[in-house]
Amino acid sequence: MVERKRFIVEIGMGADLHGGDVTKAAQRAVKDAMSRSCLCGLFDIAEIRDPNQMHVEVRLGCPQPEKVQIDKIKEVVPFGSVTVEAVLGGIDVKGLHLPALGDGDTIVVAVAALTVYVEMPQTV
Repeated sequence: MVERKRFIVEIGMGADLHGGDVTKAAQRAVKDAMSRSCLCGLFDIAEIRDPNQMHVEVRLGCPQPEKVQIDKIKEVVPFGSVTVEAVLGGIDVKGLHLPALGDGDTIVVAVAALTVYVEMPQTV
């Protein structure tokens, strides 16, 4: 028998400074979390052979979570099966409207929690 075991939880933050795009902010938050994680223990300790054996749960906190394009968030995670949940959180604040950089003047900030799981033999 195997069971899913939690391997790591990493937190990231991302922002869209010009245009209030929650998906862009969320993608940056996921990339930020991943940039601080080297999962060598998956190979050295858990002894997986293929990074696609891992499962990544992404939980996002951002303003207007219903506007997050889930498929675009999944594209940011390079390996494994991925699930994404967007919940109300983060922050938005008035910024500076520069048409060349985006639509609107809203700065939006998202946070991401990435939890990586692997299938391990069940212990008795």
